[in-house]
Amino acid sequence: MNYLHQEFDVGPDDLIEVALDGPANVMLLDPENFEFYRRREPFRYHGGHATATPFRLIVPSRGRWHLVVDLGGMAGSVRAGVRLLRTAEAAR
Repeated sequence: MNYLHQEFDVGPDDLIEVALDGPANVMLLDPENFEFYRRREPFRYHGGHATATPFRLIVPSRGRWHLVVDLGGMAGSVRAGVRLLRTAEAAR
């Protein structure tokens, strides 16, 4: 299973912005659900299939979060740039 992954220590005042060079699944997972994802078991996430860029995710609560970008089993590749925006930056 190929995917892009980045970890964040963030809170509900933060926003994660993902710039993609093509459509992809963009998911924000807590540590437990990230492990389920890696084991290919049912999991819950915030986000979805991104067709427009930038794709923004609101962090639901304070803690350690995993950002995953994948193609959902489809062939190909995707490049992603990730930015963490604090509340004041996100308002712009």
